[in-house]
Amino acid sequence: MIGVGKAKQYANVLDKPLSRGRQEVSLSAFAFLFSELVQYNQTQVDNITELERRLEDAGYAVGARVLELLCHREKGNRRETRLLGILSFIHSTVWKVLFGKVADSLEKGTEHEDEYMISEKELLVNRFISVPKDMGTFNCGAFVAGIVKGVLDNAGFPAVVTAHFVPIEGQQRPRTTILIKFAEEVLHREARLG
Repeated sequence: MIGVGKAKQYANVLDKPLSRGRQEVSLSAFAFLFSELVQYNQTQVDNITELERRLEDAGYAVGARVLELLCHREKGNRRETRLLGILSFIHSTVWKVLFGKVADSLEKGTEHEDEYMISEKELLVNRFISVPKDMGTFNCGAFVAGIVKGVLDNAGFPAVVTAHFVPIEGQQRPRTTILIKFAEEVLHREARLG
């Protein structure tokens, strides 16, 4: 009979294969957990800049782990070595795993050669957060910017990554743009590779 028999026994937990498991997390559970992360960090800081930095740090750790997991699962332990390859990997694969869909857009900056932007009309981390008037331009997208920075740094593409609101005509909520400014060494390496 098919499917009947003894399950394979593993001597060590490290010998078990990494299963895909459930792919989704309850949206309400994520919103609650993220809200608690923001509230906790808000009690630990004095200003908005420091709060965004702490959220970015939390996201950085997530990004490093997501890169390791996806390189193992999707790419057979191989990593991207080209600039457009890693940006495409973040824009599509990483975004799809984290947010269930590909990012709205990936664009190259027009003013600077070393800038790229990933834009999202309604970023999940900003969807359920209401920012008090006294916090002004606080952007929870700093957490996602930290994830992107964690992926890039651990893949060997050092960059400064920031989250910004960009107003859209006719829309109440602005879109979130993750601005990626690569280090000069990345551009030199890319030029050498051709």
